[in-house]
Amino acid sequence: MYENSFPHKRFRITLEFLQKHISTHQPILDLGVSNPFSDIMRKAGYSVENTSGEDLDDDVERIRNFQGEVVTAFEIFEHLVSPYTAIQAIPCKHLVISVPLKLWFSSAYRNKNDVRDQHYHEFESWQLDYVLEKAGWKVVDQLKFTHPVGRLGFRPLLRLFTPRYYLVYCERH
Repeated sequence: MYENSFPHKRFRITLEFLQKHISTHQPILDLGVSNPFSDIMRKAGYSVENTSGEDLDDDVERIRNFQGEVVTAFEIFEHLVSPYTAIQAIPCKHLVISVPLKLWFSSAYRNKNDVRDQHYHEFESWQLDYVLEKAGWKVVDQLKFTHPVGRLGFRPLLRLFTPRYYLVYCERH
């Protein structure tokens, strides 16, 4: 149904997972600046606010002061030196996160031209689960999925079978 509607398989899967757990009546703070997936959530009927590009390692006031019901963070926490601080600051009862999984056959993403566009963490699922639990969250549902790339080669072949993303729905203990 969505295959031709979205630019990426991960957008389709992420929206379906969000719709499974979060009602369109629940206001959302989406961590990170407005992006194509924020727009997809809005088009699906969600009321979405975004953070303004502040460094969430150092400034969590926007998170702490959010009065809505849900925080989402799609491919954000890998860019933070310490995602624990932001996760702990979330005042809501519902949290939906996706992160890239660590791939044994590929190094973490690094952009030498933009220090803000680096992956300081590419998680194993147990690592994210531990950080969430330590910050007072319970993982209620999770999903791992692949994200093949349209290239030839050994690594692209491995991406057909190796999960790349970890998606979780959490509730506050």
